[in-house]
Amino acid sequence: MADQHAQTDPTRQFAGPEKQGKEQIEHPGTTDAMRHQPDHGEESYRGSDKLTGKKALITGGDSGIGRAVALAYAREGADVLITYLGPEKADAQETQQLVESAGRRCVIEEVDLREEAACQAVVARAVEELGGLDILVNNAAYQMSQEGIAEITTEQFDRVYKTNVYAMFWLCKAALPHLGPGSAIINTSSIQAYEPSPNLLDYASTKAAIINFTKGLAQELAPRGIRVNAVAPGPIWTPLIPATMPAEKGDQFGADTPLGRAGQPAELAPAYVFLASQESSYITGERIGVTGGRPLP
Repeated sequence: MADQHAQTDPTRQFAGPEKQGKEQIEHPGTTDAMRHQPDHGEESYRGSDKLTGKKALITGGDSGIGRAVALAYAREGADVLITYLGPEKADAQETQQLVESAGRRCVIEEVDLREEAACQAVVARAVEELGGLDILVNNAAYQMSQEGIAEITTEQFDRVYKTNVYAMFWLCKAALPHLGPGSAIINTSSIQAYEPSPNLLDYASTKAAIINFTKGLAQELAPRGIRVNAVAPGPIWTPLIPATMPAEKGDQFGADTPLGRAGQPAELAPAYVFLASQESSYITGERIGVTGGRPLP
C-alpha cells in the first residue's frame, strides 16, 4: 500500500481486477493459498494511540478484513482475541504474530460460532484472557455462490444465517454485561444489503438484517453510553472471494466500481478504528460504506 500521507490516485493505489486472474481456492480459503495475497496494512498502517489499553474481540480475525482490523487495533494500542475455524489456524497464527510484533497481546480461539454456547464461551474467554472487554467486532461470515434460489439448500441457508446473524445476536447478548460506557460494537454488513446479487441471495439478506439489527440495538444501548455501528464493504479482495465465487468472476471482481478495482482489507481497517475510538463519540446506529464509490442509500 502506498504511503498514507502521500497524494495517491486511488484508482491506481492497488492493482486492478485483471491482475487477480481466474483464481480459485478451496473453502474456507486461506491467505497462503492465494496467488495474489491481500494487503492488510502490514507495511502501511501507522497507529496513533487511538485505542490505548482497549480490549477487543474480533470474530473471523484470522484473515481478510478481520486480520487488517486486528493489526490496526494492535498498532493503536489494543489487545485482541480473534476467532477462526479449524482449517484457518495457520492464518490465525500469522495474525497473532503481526499483533504481537506491535507489542500487543493476541489470543487466538478456534470456535464454530453457529452454537450459542460457543459464542458465550468465547466472550467469557476474551474477558478472562484480556482482563475485560471494550470492543466487539462481529466480522465472521459465510457465503457460497449459487446459480439461484433453487440451488440454495436448507443446510446452506441455515449455515449462512447462523454464522452471519445468529452469532452476532448471541455475541452481543453475551458481551453486554461486560461492556460499559465508552464501549463499542461494530458489525460487518455489505453493499449486498443494498444491491443484492442473485447468486448471493441468502448472504445478501443476512447483511440487510445486520443493518437493521445495528440500528435497533444502537437505540437501546445509547443511554448506557455503548455505541453500535456497522461497516458496509463493497468488493474487497480476501480469501472468501476465490473460495466461494466462480473462478471466472475473479478477473472482473471490483471492476464495476467507480474506482475500477476491488478494495484491499487495509482500506477497511481505518473505518473500524474510527468507530471504536472516541473520535466517533457522537456516532451510533450508523453505517460507513467502503465501496469504491458505489453509492449506498
